[in-house]
Amino acid sequence: MRTGIMGGTFNPPHYGHLYAAEHVRDALGLDKVLFIPTNLPPHKKMPAGSANTEQRCEMVQRMLKGRSWAELNTIEIDRGGASYTVDTLRALKKAGKYGDLFLIMGTDMLMMLDYGWRDPEEICRLCTLAVVARELGQQKDLQQKAQQLREKYQADIRLVDCPVVEISSTQIRQGESLIEMLPPSVYQYIEQNRLYTHEKENF
Repeated sequence: MRTGIMGGTFNPPHYGHLYAAEHVRDALGLDKVLFIPTNLPPHKKMPAGSANTEQRCEMVQRMLKGRSWAELNTIEIDRGGASYTVDTLRALKKAGKYGDLFLIMGTDMLMMLDYGWRDPEEICRLCTLAVVARELGQQKDLQQKAQQLREKYQADIRLVDCPVVEISSTQIRQGESLIEMLPPSVYQYIEQNRLYTHEKENF
């Protein structure tokens, strides 16, 4: 069993999340990808006008509908408090049903792993890091950082070559090209529930 882990606030979930997960799944032969919404980000506050926890989970559920390889997992929300990746990895390992874990992340996350994350050495021990570039032109920096972490932590890092989808949840909350960035079911949910109107009105 090979299980991918896609974490984030999913505020809202968008095609960038989905494409990254699909490419990593195909490239590394994953059996399943868990989409795990953060309860409380440890290093930043949720922006004003954010969707609440229930709404974020509902949007993820809608995005994943019909994709048998993908699954919403609420382990961080159920645990409560600040969400630390190392705690989630420990719990998934302890559960004993997910097999080998592959943490899917972007370049920005890898670049700050050893100084911005809790227990980076244990994270590297508990899982393989599956890294995709968030922006064009990041491949060289990505390769250099990956080599540093391999030497420092004996990390197993897989650099996944896939088309770069330059989408951010911030852009969506600001009202940019919603239909192009979101699965239709997520777009409809945002419109029906008038989500992110606070940020849209400020731009």
